[in-house]
Amino acid sequence: MADHIKITAAPGTWVVRAGGAVLGESKQALELREGDYPPVIYFPRGDIALAFLDASEKTTHCPHKGDATYYSVVTKSRTLDDTVWSYEDPKPAVAEIKDHLAFHACDEIAIEQL
Repeated sequence: MADHIKITAAPGTWVVRAGGAVLGESKQALELREGDYPPVIYFPRGDIALAFLDASEKTTHCPHKGDATYYSVVTKSRTLDDTVWSYEDPKPAVAEIKDHLAFHACDEIAIEQL
């Protein structure tokens, strides 16, 4: 693993909400810390209501994690473009985040530890 990336089990139960709806809740979330960036919580795909997500055309590349694919969150009132990402085929050093989704915390999306 890249020396500046650490992946650990996120303690407790984590929830992600958008537009007043609970998108997911997990006791198996992962916390990824990368250098000086704020930690990111990765939720197992099976703990997320995928019906709220639409695949996006956006992709990005990280030299340490690989290629990320993006999803938009569809709420009752609007679509939050490109606010979810996943490394479908991550580099071996960060293989733990495969089959997990991360959410961009913003005014419309809350990621909380219960």
